[in-house]
Amino acid sequence: MSHRSVVHSTFVVERSYPAAPAKVFSAFSDPDAKRRWFVDPHDPAPSRHEMDFRVGGKEVNAGCPSDGQMHFFNAVYQDIVPDQRIVYSYELLFGETRVSVSLATIEFLAEHGGTRLVMTEQGAFFDGHDSPATREHGTGELLDALGVFVNSQS
Repeated sequence: MSHRSVVHSTFVVERSYPAAPAKVFSAFSDPDAKRRWFVDPHDPAPSRHEMDFRVGGKEVNAGCPSDGQMHFFNAVYQDIVPDQRIVYSYELLFGETRVSVSLATIEFLAEHGGTRLVMTEQGAFFDGHDSPATREHGTGELLDALGVFVNSQS
């Protein structure tokens, strides 16, 4: 039997956007909008994106980046407060290997005529397939892509 491990971690990533919380929230809640910015920079055209944005609804985002292995983001929305908060749990798989399971909370805070977004992720990272530092970096890249999208919509 191979050695199994789990690393638990919590990180927080913050960004400010020059748009109202409702507009930034919409980039998460509208499937067409989210499809445009929530992508792997190494695989900008996911092969599958499904989204049912409601409490209990699911989101699936799957693609095959340069490593040649399908990656799957499978989420369930746990709590939604329009224009204020989204909480979802998700698993990340590389092929059939479960890499991590996380709980993510996104807060949309009105600030200086725009939005301060605070994303907190609590994760369990399995067997060394991914690390908290790598996930935090990737989350930051996604939130930067969100900023580009939000700015292009102004």
